[in-house]
Amino acid sequence: MGRRRWLPDRPRPKLVSLRTTFAVSFAAVTAAVTILVGILSYSSAARLVRVDQQSVFTQVVQDVRDEVRQHAMGPEDFSSSRPGHDLVRPARTDVQVLGALGQIVDHGSPVLPVTSRDRAVAVARPAGQVVQHKDVRVDEDLFRIATVSLGDGRGAVQVAQEFSDTEDLLRALQQRTLILMAAVVVAAGLFGWWLARRITRRLVVLTSAAEDVARTRRLGIQVPVAGLDEVGRLGRAFDRMLGRLAQSEEDQRRLVQDAGHELRTPLTSLRTNISLLRRIDELPPASREELVADLSQEARELTDLVNELVDLAAGQSDAEPPQRVDLSDLAEDVVGLARRRTGRDVVLHTSGDTTTDGRPGMLQRAISNLVENAAKFDPDGKAPIQVGVTGPARPGTVRVEVLDRGPGIADGDLVRIFDRFYRAADARSQPGSGLGLSIVREVAMAHGGAPFAYRREGGGAVIGFTVGGGLTGSESGSG
Repeated sequence: MGRRRWLPDRPRPKLVSLRTTFAVSFAAVTAAVTILVGILSYSSAARLVRVDQQSVFTQVVQDVRDEVRQHAMGPEDFSSSRPGHDLVRPARTDVQVLGALGQIVDHGSPVLPVTSRDRAVAVARPAGQVVQHKDVRVDEDLFRIATVSLGDGRGAVQVAQEFSDTEDLLRALQQRTLILMAAVVVAAGLFGWWLARRITRRLVVLTSAAEDVARTRRLGIQVPVAGLDEVGRLGRAFDRMLGRLAQSEEDQRRLVQDAGHELRTPLTSLRTNISLLRRIDELPPASREELVADLSQEARELTDLVNELVDLAAGQSDAEPPQRVDLSDLAEDVVGLARRRTGRDVVLHTSGDTTTDGRPGMLQRAISNLVENAAKFDPDGKAPIQVGVTGPARPGTVRVEVLDRGPGIADGDLVRIFDRFYRAADARSQPGSGLGLSIVREVAMAHGGAPFAYRREGGGAVIGFTVGGGLTGSESGSG
């Protein structure tokens, strides 16, 4: 044999709880929305502030241009020391006056730089000529500067607007916006965690119940989940599923126990007769014939029992797809086959709409079991076996019944004849295993109906089932 290679254990993927996923997702969505809104809000506010400052500066420059164009003005008219000087100085606006040679005759506060372009404007002939400078740094502050000529070489006026304070204000607004966004994200994460815990609390309970079932294999665990939402519906559906699984497990266990009990008798008899076969040469001819007959009979009964167990198990499965089926057609096939097998007169009566949704194989098996049961318990009967298919007794319900003139059913046996392996005291001498009517019950209940049985007037029994609904009034009152 080859040597097995040792493979290192692969690390298991770390499980992420639904609560964590929900909380992280909620926080991520909130963070994305908050960041987007914060960026758009800051951008809009900053643009409005900058546009407003630019508009104020542009208007001041335009007012100076209009003034010097309309009136012949000199540097002294804009001097800050002259009472009633004509230039209005808005907030964060600095004014500096240049002379005819471009020299500073009235400096601003702070003193503004003068370039060659500014001096050229100061000696310019036309009034209102403008040259502008952007992002000029003066004493750690930023300014925008416009130089306006007075005309005829008389000098110029420099108007400067400080916007570094505005940028400082916008930076402070940006920092506060970032802090606010961070606080909103943290608050959203905490709220998302609380909300996820509240929402998934019942899912955690449901998960624990499912894990308990998987670990202990006990299906009788109560699922403590309430509510009218999807989680509550899931909890109730899970509880019903566990109930049905528990019932199925109990039915399976009981079927195995009952089958084992019923198989033990014919198998014991077979072993006894097989042991006699060792001394068959010592037996007289009549005993030999009797032994072979007993073996044949026991083999047939054992075969019938196994076949009925298989039929019962098949009747509990949903492998056959449901379809629209006419019960009168199925009953007609069963009646024809029973006539050929038994040689008895079997009569079929139908009335009304006998179609329903169901599994034809299961329904035909149930009808066949009823007819075979009637023929078995009335083997020498002269009266015909009657099969009735009636529908609808009430909306969506079809009734199937078989009437015979056999020995009838005792009152104490009416409520038990559909139990598995149950055989009445006076029927135990008859062949069979007691599974035929149990199969009828399983088929009826699988199709939303129920079996029924009661004694027939004048002798005999009426046994049948309904499909598509519950018991009718006559059925519930008869047995």
